[in-house]
Amino acid sequence: MADGFSPVHPYLADQRFAALAHRGGGLEQPENSRAAFATVAAMGYRFIEIDVQASSDGTVVVFHDDRLERTTDGRGVVSAQRMQDLQGVRIAGGEPLLTLAEALEEQPEMRFNIDIKTDHALAPTLDLLERMNCLDRVCVASFSDSRLRAARARFGERVCLSSGPRSVAVLRFGSWRAPVGVPDVACAQIPLSQYGVPLATGGFLRHCNRHGIAVHVWTIDEEAEMRRLIRLGVNGIVTDRPSVLKRVAQEEGVW
Repeated sequence: MADGFSPVHPYLADQRFAALAHRGGGLEQPENSRAAFATVAAMGYRFIEIDVQASSDGTVVVFHDDRLERTTDGRGVVSAQRMQDLQGVRIAGGEPLLTLAEALEEQPEMRFNIDIKTDHALAPTLDLLERMNCLDRVCVASFSDSRLRAARARFGERVCLSSGPRSVAVLRFGSWRAPVGVPDVACAQIPLSQYGVPLATGGFLRHCNRHGIAVHVWTIDEEAEMRRLIRLGVNGIVTDRPSVLKRVAQEEGVW
């Protein structure tokens, strides 16, 4: 971590290192489930990475895939079905789908990293965040630059914004000292590499931290890689194996 790095948004404040349970820890509990969220909360996690889709009538559900088949007993496209129909769907372990409102209400101390998966889910998600007055404990993420721009336009500096593809590219070139400016994001949430080019490097980290941008690396499930990244100084790690990351972070002195 660069000397003097000081995040300004409440989502990132008071946390030296952000351990993020990816979909609640999908290799240890059913992903994006109540059971997963309760388990990592009991472990002491403060951050959960989730995905959201929306039903055809605009209810925001915590769900990754466009279709139901991989993780539930349902069939079809999530966004093509009414919430009334989705209420009968069960995920592994027999739970119903969790709505975003339920997740925020049931885990009031948790900070949620919310990946908006579709354009259809954008407006319902932003409306819900406004209605629930919870922008201090959420980070809005997406692989769509346009969705992220919409969140910034709606909420201004009140929202913690993650990096989209364009922002990551700008930060990467900036770390190589190219005159490209600094994107308007609070977090650079990145894989280890992109198109064969390493991203999670000391230079990238120092460049981001110098400009007040936290670097979170996904999705890291191997203990040795966790240790390497923590020693490099990354600001957070996203994992499907939260029990492993907790142990490693404790041993490395950043938990």
